[in-house]
Amino acid sequence: MSAFTRRLAIALPALFIGAALHAAPTLPPVRAEIEALLDRLQASGCEFNRNGTWYSGADARAHLLRKLEAIESRTAVHSTEQFIEAGASTSSTSGQPYQVRCGGAAPVPSRQWLSTQLAALRAGGRP
Repeated sequence: MSAFTRRLAIALPALFIGAALHAAPTLPPVRAEIEALLDRLQASGCEFNRNGTWYSGADARAHLLRKLEAIESRTAVHSTEQFIEAGASTSSTSGQPYQVRCGGAAPVPSRQWLSTQLAALRAGGRP
């Protein structure tokens, strides 16, 4: 084993351990608020557009929870607003903005819809 290979064998695990230490779990109150927001999306009867296809609120909730977990594997999520911005506004695959369509209303950007719902959730009421 060369000196370079030995150093690499020592350095790589340290890098992975260091990265794992920086990826902290979302604090329980923030996680609960994000889940409550996604519960609203699921219960709303609205549809969620991702990369040109409309999905049910339940499918959207499941997708956004997977995105939350992916973000959490890289970094801590400190606020629901951070999650909306980093994971619930645009597709990480295509870069296209997500949209929400409720009934016969025109679609709106998911950032706008989720932010409105978050404000209502925090106020204890419905928008």
